[in-house]
Amino acid sequence: MELHDCQSRRNLFYMLSIAQFLFWFFPTSSAADYLSQFQSISGGKTLVSGDGSFELGFFSPGSSANFYLGIWYKKIPVKTVVWVANRDNPIKDKSGTLRLDREGNLVLLSQNETVVWSANPRRKVLNPIAQLLGSGNLVLRDEKDESPENYLWQSFDYPSDTLLPGMKLGWDLKTGWNRSLSSWKNWDDPSSGDFTWELVSKDYPELVMCKGSSEYYRSGPWNGLGFDGAPELKNNPLFGFNFVSTEDQVYYTYYLKKKSMISRIVLNQTIYSRQRFIWIEEAQSWRLYASVPRDNCDYYNRCGPYGNCVMGESPVCQCLSGFKPKSPQNWDMMDWTQGCVHSQQLSCEDKNKVGFKKFSGLKFPDSTHSWVNRSMNLQECMEKCLVNCSCTAYAKSDIRGGGSGCILWFGDLMDIRQISGDGRDLYIRMKGSEIAEKDGHKMKVAAIIIIVASVAVIILIFFYIGKTMKLFTEETDDNLMARYNDEDDQEDLELPFLDLPTIVKATDDFSMSKKLGQGGFGAVYRGMLVDGKEIAVKRLSQSSGQGLNEFKNEVILISKLQHRNLVKLLGCCIQGEEKMLVYEYMPNRSLDSFIFDHVKCKILDWPRRFNIVCGIARGLLYLHQDSRLRIIHRDLKASNVLLDNELNPKISDFGMAKTFGGDQTEGNTNRVVGTYGYMAPEYAIHGLFSVKSDVFSFGVLLLEIVSGKKNREFIHSNKSLNLIGHAWRLWTEGRPLELIDSCLDDLIDISEALRCIHISLLCLQQHPEDRPSMSNVVVMLSSESVLPEPMEPAYIMEKKFPEADYPSKNQFSSTNELSFTMLEPR
Repeated sequence: MELHDCQSRRNLFYMLSIAQFLFWFFPTSSAADYLSQFQSISGGKTLVSGDGSFELGFFSPGSSANFYLGIWYKKIPVKTVVWVANRDNPIKDKSGTLRLDREGNLVLLSQNETVVWSANPRRKVLNPIAQLLGSGNLVLRDEKDESPENYLWQSFDYPSDTLLPGMKLGWDLKTGWNRSLSSWKNWDDPSSGDFTWELVSKDYPELVMCKGSSEYYRSGPWNGLGFDGAPELKNNPLFGFNFVSTEDQVYYTYYLKKKSMISRIVLNQTIYSRQRFIWIEEAQSWRLYASVPRDNCDYYNRCGPYGNCVMGESPVCQCLSGFKPKSPQNWDMMDWTQGCVHSQQLSCEDKNKVGFKKFSGLKFPDSTHSWVNRSMNLQECMEKCLVNCSCTAYAKSDIRGGGSGCILWFGDLMDIRQISGDGRDLYIRMKGSEIAEKDGHKMKVAAIIIIVASVAVIILIFFYIGKTMKLFTEETDDNLMARYNDEDDQEDLELPFLDLPTIVKATDDFSMSKKLGQGGFGAVYRGMLVDGKEIAVKRLSQSSGQGLNEFKNEVILISKLQHRNLVKLLGCCIQGEEKMLVYEYMPNRSLDSFIFDHVKCKILDWPRRFNIVCGIARGLLYLHQDSRLRIIHRDLKASNVLLDNELNPKISDFGMAKTFGGDQTEGNTNRVVGTYGYMAPEYAIHGLFSVKSDVFSFGVLLLEIVSGKKNREFIHSNKSLNLIGHAWRLWTEGRPLELIDSCLDDLIDISEALRCIHISLLCLQQHPEDRPSMSNVVVMLSSESVLPEPMEPAYIMEKKFPEADYPSKNQFSSTNELSFTMLEPR
């Protein structure tokens, strides 16, 4: 029995020895997370990190026939590669082998044993291993030393297009090594593209993205709390970040606040955008959390020297106070590249006549030509700048705890934009007389405001007392109700009335040569008053039995509205059978005459189209929220958006608008009015209208502006699909870029256009409660916040409304979409 036991032990010992021998000299299994010397992987063999998060092996991207060694997420079904070893030197077949050789080098060999790529350790150790960590970092280390400080080599020092949590973006100042990212050339080619992201290590470091050799986006300098122009780094539930700056290194890194969360940052050269994604387990897909550039003002030096980019303004570029356009003619044509110059020119001889004007809420200028001293106070900083006539501005270099340090700028101030945040004060050199003049003007204005406000308060007090006494002594409850009845109150208009001869003369007796277009309730003519003012006259058709109420409605509503994106009503004429409205003249007519014309569409480049989109959104927001009464337009469409001489949009035609008072949010009508193709389903079918009805119309209009195609007249190979259906199909198939108007040039902001398509689909949801409000739309257009995924929109198939009593398009000479009135279907 004892002999048998001894024999068994010897057999077991031999078997274990053979197994160890085989494991040592032959390829590892897919469960291993490391390679020892002389071990290798090839073909379908892989390394898997100990926690199962990442996998290393060979892959072939997209339709490419090339093979690469890479690292990807193991637990995610969508294969997402985060690092590529031989990205610029692919293997042409499946014969690649990764091996840790006798020198401790990690080498990638082709079929003929040629070295395709290698990772060489900083020093030699006795027992080196190559290990894939749970962070996604491939490291070379001593088998007995797991300290990160002692790694011999690591893939985190050689990023591809992806920044993972824990990776450093920045410099090892001892070795001069720069850890930077570069995009894949395209989805099939992981070789180094021309879209890069790095930390520019100057006295005042900042993150910079470049497109080729040209600067594309700048984060703004590190100010002690964050990068000056990067609001996406504010406190959030997803990730935190660290910025380290010492004598040995300077870098940015981020970490996830929940271990269960998966997130990555990737450079996308297809749309030239830096994108942060999070993995949504329930949807089994990546979701965009944020992207940079966020808006038009994020593009480097959008407004030229001393130009301030202000999102929400029209145009977005504004000269800083005390400056004027260098080329007024180019500036008016929206060419801002030359920027602005001092209104009062400076010279070194005037050094005793200059001072500094404080500007708040600005992204600090490009710090390429700057000087930093972290021990100076603000007074010393000002004095240092004052004695050097080349110094154009100064500020605190660190805004923490009230601020400290000094930064001086030399030369023109570049890449400025308006941005929120405290402690960000910039002091710009100007002539003392101009500063005094402006400060004096401010004091005068403030004094006038105080005086006027005081008088107004006194008047209001006496008015209120008198009105209250009158109500108590003279009026019954019925009279009180009548006094505040909206309809009665609206009848009392302060609107200029023009006589018929004046309008007849202005329009050359309504000459056909003056006719601008024809609508459902009459024609519109161009005219000129005797004082030279150009006008547009809307003449109500005498044969239209439906027009009187619409005419009255438009006069009542639009006379009360004041907004830059709403057309201005100048007066009206009621004489005999004639009823006319007189508007400000819009020289560029309506939006549809541009976006649906294969020649004129090229005039509306992407920046102009996006400006138009934002202007329409702001105009609708005013109607829905900021005007005295909540107003539903009910006929928003391309032909009802007029363009002024700078191609800024103005919403027009309020004949079908409805007003709400107080907290009312929706209404019902038996008389459905609007334009087929723009009407929300709940309104067209049931007569239910609300602010969300206008949101739906805005969604259609937004699709038309991006695509250059009419929703109603869009023809797809699948004849049943309209423009909405086509957009939804491209979205679900991951091909939304194909929707963008082909007449737009290469300067289109792809990420901005994709965001517009996304927002349009959210506006087109079947149910009103699923659509965003216009206030949300305005925020979504101007920010980079993550947007919710849209559900299938309404009207994706071409449908006809039930038969109704509305005019045929052929009854009128206009080529525009026609508004119609339709009885509520049974």
